[in-house]
Amino acid sequence: MFLVLKRKILIISLCILILLVSVISVTAVKVSSTPKANYTIVIDAGHGGIDPGCEGNLENSNERILNLEYAKTLKSYLTLYGFHVVMTRINTDGLYSALATNKKKDDMQKRKEIIEKSNADLVISIHMNSYSLKSVRGAQAFYNPENEISKNLANSIQEQFLKDLPKAKKTSSVGDYYILNCTNIPAVIIECGFLSNYEEEKLLLSSEYKDKVCYSILCGVLKYLN
Repeated sequence: MFLVLKRKILIISLCILILLVSVISVTAVKVSSTPKANYTIVIDAGHGGIDPGCEGNLENSNERILNLEYAKTLKSYLTLYGFHVVMTRINTDGLYSALATNKKKDDMQKRKEIIEKSNADLVISIHMNSYSLKSVRGAQAFYNPENEISKNLANSIQEQFLKDLPKAKKTSSVGDYYILNCTNIPAVIIECGFLSNYEEEKLLLSSEYKDKVCYSILCGVLKYLN
């Protein structure tokens, strides 16, 4: 009886997985083999705590919260493909000490320490964007131009964005940001879209679009590694 029940649970789980993959309308990447389990990727959910990041106009349109939701979804996809994933934060709190006089600096230092201790192969930092000109929109990857792996990974993810996401930027871009520069580990920053653009804000708040963006990032990572 136990074996029969276990078999039924396995069949149901496989059906759910197949359904999930079929629902996500993105361009699949042909994977030659399952990625090596010894690959470690750090997912950094930007902002947190007293640093809310940018905010949109709709309810719950807050970068601190959305970054974490997208980071958790991305983790689930990467883990499914065999990667070891380390998160810099797992809730909406900041990483800074309550006694720190400069909480932003302390928060970023803590992120650096987590990245260095993880012995990561790659770092993916998740963010939402905002701009005064509300017509501006589109997902974009940023990289450190002095790190060739960072650049190639960003380009691979951006190419996938162009296939999968509406109004994605045509190219990845150079970025001079702490997370990109604080270690020698290849890192990319992903700006998933603009909360200042009403149409894109609505998309970013939907679970379907969140899945689409995160699966697209996964495909970009797989394509780069292949």
